[in-house]
Amino acid sequence: MKKTLSILLAVALLLSFAACTAKPVEDQSTTEPTTQAAVKVDMNIFTISGPTGIGMANMMALSEEEALENYNFTVVTTPQEVVSKISTGEADIAAVPTNLASTLYKKTEKGIKILAVNTLGVLNVLNYKGDEIKTLADLKGRTVYTTGKGSNPEYIINYLLKANEIDPENDVKIEYKEEGSELVPVWNTDETAVIIAPQPVATSIKLNYEGSEIAIDLNDEWEKISSDSQLMMGCVIVRDAFLKENPDAVASFLEDYKRSVDAATADVEKTAQLCEEKGIVPKAPLAKAAIPNCNLCFITGEEMKTNLTGYLKVLFEADPTSIGGELPDDGFWYVR
Repeated sequence: MKKTLSILLAVALLLSFAACTAKPVEDQSTTEPTTQAAVKVDMNIFTISGPTGIGMANMMALSEEEALENYNFTVVTTPQEVVSKISTGEADIAAVPTNLASTLYKKTEKGIKILAVNTLGVLNVLNYKGDEIKTLADLKGRTVYTTGKGSNPEYIINYLLKANEIDPENDVKIEYKEEGSELVPVWNTDETAVIIAPQPVATSIKLNYEGSEIAIDLNDEWEKISSDSQLMMGCVIVRDAFLKENPDAVASFLEDYKRSVDAATADVEKTAQLCEEKGIVPKAPLAKAAIPNCNLCFITGEEMKTNLTGYLKVLFEADPTSIGGELPDDGFWYVR
């Protein structure tokens, strides 16, 4: 019996030693690293022709390989076209006037957010053969032709005139035209009149009358009287539902858009040509002359919120309906 136990113990020890010394079998299979290209998101982008859309011109020219996402651009001529597309969900992102963004926030029951301000003031005071104009105070007693009765231009002009101690009702005679194009022939009949026109109409007028000048940029006048706001007239908005579904794609859009705005100011000639090709400005020479006066920008975050809130307050005080009836709450502002 003892002999049998000894034999079993020896066998067990031998097996244990073999298990401890046996080399592990090497896994002959190899795992090759795999890379999968990120799937680009399709987004429908609408912009209004004119200064609001100029910053997108270079972005529209990006190749499929260069663009971070798949962009489908549409250029329209009126803000109303954008309102309908945002409301139906056909537009994911749009470049619009800032007061329209505020109105849409109310209209869509907080269904949009503002991503960035893209255009500051685009209104200019032009003079031809009248007395020299150095400040807005020099408009006292003059006849002024402009557009925008009952809308932003009227509110901006009145606000700035009052800040310069000029009564818009009594100290100047303001004649409103329906369309910007109606301002172009004004000096054919009244050479001493003052014209306040938006870009690129202001540049078109200047090019048509040799010796005329852009005397004042209302953007500069706004900065003189306001330390807590800027004359922010154009912006980019996004449908909130699209943003929630595609936060990274929206961030990528903003990267491409910022580069496009920077390119517009760095290479005016190329951008002007693209503006004509994409239907943003009728002719490249006009775009080339106008772009330096369009105050293109890319402003986001707290700077946008602080300065645009101040501007919207001015519009609200002039006419609450101009911004949708109330100032937008914190949900209006895009935060990354």
